[in-house]
Amino acid sequence: MPFDPQAPDLKVAVVGTGAMGRGIAQIAAQSGCTVLLFDAQPEAAAKAREALQHTFETLAAKGKLTADAAAAAADRLRVEHDLGGLAPAEVVVEAIVEDLDVKRRLFRELEDIVPADAVLASNTSSLSITAIATACRRPERVAGLHFFNPVPLMKVAEVIDGLRSDRAVGDTLMALVRRFGHQPVRALDTPGFIVNHAGRGYNTEALKLLGEGVAGVQAIDEILREQAGFRMGPFELMDLTGLDVSQPVMESIYRQFYDEPRYRPSALAALRRTGGLLGRKTGEGFYRYDGGQQAREAPVAAPAARPHSVWVADLLPDWAEQARQLAASLGAAVEHTAVPSEQALIVVTPCGEDVSFVCTRHGWDARRTVGLDMLVPQAKRRTVVLNPLTQPGHRDAAAGLFGADGVPVSLVRDSVGLVAQRVLACVVNIGCDIAQQGIATPADIDLAVQLGLGYPRGPLAWGDALGPRRLLAILEHMTAITGDPRYRPSPWLRRRAHLGVSLTTPEPAL
Repeated sequence: MPFDPQAPDLKVAVVGTGAMGRGIAQIAAQSGCTVLLFDAQPEAAAKAREALQHTFETLAAKGKLTADAAAAAADRLRVEHDLGGLAPAEVVVEAIVEDLDVKRRLFRELEDIVPADAVLASNTSSLSITAIATACRRPERVAGLHFFNPVPLMKVAEVIDGLRSDRAVGDTLMALVRRFGHQPVRALDTPGFIVNHAGRGYNTEALKLLGEGVAGVQAIDEILREQAGFRMGPFELMDLTGLDVSQPVMESIYRQFYDEPRYRPSALAALRRTGGLLGRKTGEGFYRYDGGQQAREAPVAAPAARPHSVWVADLLPDWAEQARQLAASLGAAVEHTAVPSEQALIVVTPCGEDVSFVCTRHGWDARRTVGLDMLVPQAKRRTVVLNPLTQPGHRDAAAGLFGADGVPVSLVRDSVGLVAQRVLACVVNIGCDIAQQGIATPADIDLAVQLGLGYPRGPLAWGDALGPRRLLAILEHMTAITGDPRYRPSPWLRRRAHLGVSLTTPEPAL
């Protein structure tokens, strides 16, 4: 083992004392480690120590640390004014600018300063650990140790094995993360590791929906929060992070995977970044902000109109029956005939298909047909889909009926996969492909995504809850209709759906 991660006198060096470096130094000092702080900017390390001492005092005042523990943590912080002062370090965590050449120069210098068995770890979020390690004579002692901002609150860290990393180095870093009070997850060195890789399905697919004119920013956010179950809408999230941060990550991962269609970014986001509409930090992004408050459109009351009667197509028996029961519970006269009457509102429940495709295939009157998304039937919001020929009277009748109990209704234009189906299927599919590539175990994928992205479930567990066979059908239909390979199902999802087993089922040992 390179060093004893539980040693009471363990010395951890942190290079780079910005927000990430300070957060790493904080949890290291609180865990009992001596922390050596270094920053190339004059006085930056000293200012970081002062800020951290204030943080410890604040935590003590709030009762989250004892006064003695706060003082002891502050005493463990040592400011070093040159790299030579890091000579006693047993592990170095680099948290400097995301520039490969700069990181390589730093690691080359550190190798001649720290002990021969010291571990060199990079907190990079987007650069290859293998590429960084090429600067070192002993690349086996280089690994990734990726925390998330704010470090003390984001209780997960990715331990990344480069191609030449010693397995024992990663094992030791896993134990060190646990000492820091965080959950470690293990990943191979691939673009985006686990969390930034898995997150591609959310923002990029939401941007594609916006680019196709399916719905506006606020409507997409509302559907994905209140129907799909995400804690923040994708556009709220991008505004919070800032497009100056999120757009380069989307472009980088896409290019590093040699233009893999699943990760294709959006020209809309690139244009907004160019125009300086970065989000909250600039006062305008996908939303406008007044005094830090997001400007939102007022909710629209459900129309008073109601349909004469409702006929639900038997596309999928379970979804159709749920839609009939819902319509009846809301006071509609539901027809149980083989074909709809001349006055009925026709309701279809597509599974990955669009309403126009379904109407054309079955010969139904598109003028009085709407789609209803039944993927999450007990959701806090309902999505009604209009095809290009849906007449205003039938539009209003559908919105009035499905909002009659006070559950808000979002009206969207026709799209394969509607909104929630499309985004959730992409999120699960990418999680499955991370497992298929052997980047991480199913358990670590779910844990990393849940803690690192704040999703209510990890992608594999979420896929199990929604139904692997249903998600496979959604992806197959979207691929067939659009011809876009971004929706092709991962072999991991396809095989487990066909076998009827959990998406967390691992591959057999060889």
